[in-house]
Amino acid sequence: MRLPSLFLAASIAALAAASASAQTNADTRRQDLLRQRAAIDAELQRLDAPAPAPAPESQPSRASVAATSPDDIIVTGRALTLTTKVAGQTDTTITNAAFRNTPATTIADIVKLSPGVTVIGGNGPRDVGVSIRGSNARNSFGARNIQVFEDDFPVTQPDGLARFDLTDPHAYGAVDVVRGPSSARYGNYAVEGAINFRTRRGRDLQGVEAGIDGGSYGYLNAYATLGHAGPGYEYAVFGSFARADGATGHTGYQTGTINALATFALSDRDRVTGKVIYNEGEFRLSTRLSFNQYLANPYQQGCDQAATAAAGCGTISVLANGINGTRIAQTAAEGDLARNDRRTIIGARYEHDFSAGTTWRTQATFDSRVVFQPTSATPFRGTLNSYNLSSDVTAHSQILGMDALSFIGIFYNYLDGQNYSFNKTPAGRNGIGATTQTVFGGVRNMGVRAREELALTRDLQLILGIGYEHSKIDMRQTNYTYPVGANPTLNNIPAIRDFDNVAPEASLVWQALPALRLHTRVGTAYGIPQSGQLFVTTAGVAGNNIDLKTQTSTGVDVGAELTLGDTLKAEVTGYYEWFRNEQVSQSAGVNLLSYTTNVPRSIHRGVEVGVNWKPLPALLPGGYVQATYSYNDQRYTRYVERLTSGAVSAAFDRADNRIPGVIPTFANGRLGYDQPHGAFAGLGGFAEATYRSRYFIDNANLLRIPGYTLINLNLHYDPPAATGWWSRLSFYASVQNLADKTYVGSASILSDSLSATGAQNPASVLMGTTGSVYAGQPRTVYVGLKGRF
Repeated sequence: MRLPSLFLAASIAALAAASASAQTNADTRRQDLLRQRAAIDAELQRLDAPAPAPAPESQPSRASVAATSPDDIIVTGRALTLTTKVAGQTDTTITNAAFRNTPATTIADIVKLSPGVTVIGGNGPRDVGVSIRGSNARNSFGARNIQVFEDDFPVTQPDGLARFDLTDPHAYGAVDVVRGPSSARYGNYAVEGAINFRTRRGRDLQGVEAGIDGGSYGYLNAYATLGHAGPGYEYAVFGSFARADGATGHTGYQTGTINALATFALSDRDRVTGKVIYNEGEFRLSTRLSFNQYLANPYQQGCDQAATAAAGCGTISVLANGINGTRIAQTAAEGDLARNDRRTIIGARYEHDFSAGTTWRTQATFDSRVVFQPTSATPFRGTLNSYNLSSDVTAHSQILGMDALSFIGIFYNYLDGQNYSFNKTPAGRNGIGATTQTVFGGVRNMGVRAREELALTRDLQLILGIGYEHSKIDMRQTNYTYPVGANPTLNNIPAIRDFDNVAPEASLVWQALPALRLHTRVGTAYGIPQSGQLFVTTAGVAGNNIDLKTQTSTGVDVGAELTLGDTLKAEVTGYYEWFRNEQVSQSAGVNLLSYTTNVPRSIHRGVEVGVNWKPLPALLPGGYVQATYSYNDQRYTRYVERLTSGAVSAAFDRADNRIPGVIPTFANGRLGYDQPHGAFAGLGGFAEATYRSRYFIDNANLLRIPGYTLINLNLHYDPPAATGWWSRLSFYASVQNLADKTYVGSASILSDSLSATGAQNPASVLMGTTGSVYAGQPRTVYVGLKGRF
């Protein structure tokens, strides 16, 4: 095991020791709680007092220094936040209350609670593919075409990739999901928005919280968070170790996480925030199956040896000597397919208040991703270090008598990549043969952003924004071939490209009624090509693909938010987006390499709905309904695809075909009850249904992945503070996939093919194409216990 187990064990032991120490200081803790209660009572009195109509979000009151008491100052920023309640944009915040009493084994359990988000299984038992409005449809893992942050520090690297399988949801207090074209605010690859994971704050903890979750298939997660806030400081440190065996043959993982955030006031005008994330994970992987193999053996049982494998087992073809010549078949267990990934992020943010309304913020982040991935016949090893710098000024002022928030900032980021691919030998995980490819070089982005939020009237707000970005890809690929009986040959391919992009946006927000807010927005976005798409030209030969263009989009959102006290909160948004130059793989013709090309035009349109409703507040005060619904209709409007097989080649018009991988309908709903008072206060539970419609996985729209409906049940007890020491503990039990339904958890995009006569092969042929399908998780039972000290 490569995990720093001693380091993680020591960290958790230290947290446990801190827990004991905190418990012995009960008197001090009591004084802290009394001060906080007094502050809460004062705040409630202020909220209950008559108040003027709500001011637009650009008012200076939206960010300030908060105080729980004169002696207990908690520092917060005055600068414009990246993702929390972004004025004029469709966004949703999911708070800790929605997932704190659930297993939350992956971030899919959180983000699926937001409208506009769909989730699929990724490459491995803990990996998740996250999509906003179909943004990540062609990628079967992680996230592309959205920007991801944690506590406003970037965790998407400059090449546009973010990974989620090394993240523990127990660390988070809230998650913000921003939807729609967003390059004016977030730059390159923010094609459909951004996600910000916010860790729990010291002010909410004021001590230690530790827990343990257990479940089916060997699942175990031990975690703890230590946090505190006081005069001019606040900190929280989270640590966890999680492992599971996996329901599918040769799957499982063990992963450790350290996650810390601290803010300190250097003076009444200066603050500094530090961020540290460390994750390391070992993952066993199975192979992706054809649809026919999935139907025969979805969980890949009896697949230990290729020679005696049961029906439906996938295999890879490896070179017997690791260089050239004879190949042999191996199952995932024989080849010991696996991944070892290590991620280290260190960030620092400095804020200085020039005045009560003007703040300068500068931020720097170092992000290192070190991977060893013997996941196929060509293992991959790489080090991807990135550097992210930004500096901006936020000013609250008045323009022509109107309240205004002005923002301008500059940014720079750079990825230094050193990647190697090898032939795999039959000698298991460490069977690394001759080098097949190296890719060295970097990706850099730099530019400027500006934003103006202007209160035209008390109820009407105008938001204008623009961003300019210069991007440069400077990568070099070297391919190695090993002819039998001859010297190795090397082929060097440079990929050097520069891109300039501008992204404007404009929106209006109207507080039509105290309970009704309306917004409309026009946003734009762009995403430059990936470096790996530049090494084959449109002629189908090795070289710089200089014809590949940046993907761009322009979208219109129209939305409404309704808030009726604590009884009903609802949001609905309709969107229509015009895309240019989406990037897809294309055949160049007979005996030529496939290359990446641009789809001239496509459209993305849909509807997103979110509801949080207490239908009978008097009769059933703890009853609630929570639901999200997302509809995505995404189609090519101008695209001709060429297919090649053997000596034949043919072109096919894909206009009006659905874009593969995009799930048309995704919905999630909970019907629950939490007892608010009495002897059983804190006792609750819910029934949850998740629905995913069927979707195509090929450009010709021949093969569809079936839809599913999954039912989950949850029972929990989170006693209130009035119950005394008992309130320090909470419990839950959960059953996921109650009906034990077998379903496709993830399916990669497949290329259509031709028969020997030049006709397009039917769906029956695609069903036999391997490398696509993973089964979803069968019925799984979880229980958890948590204590607060």
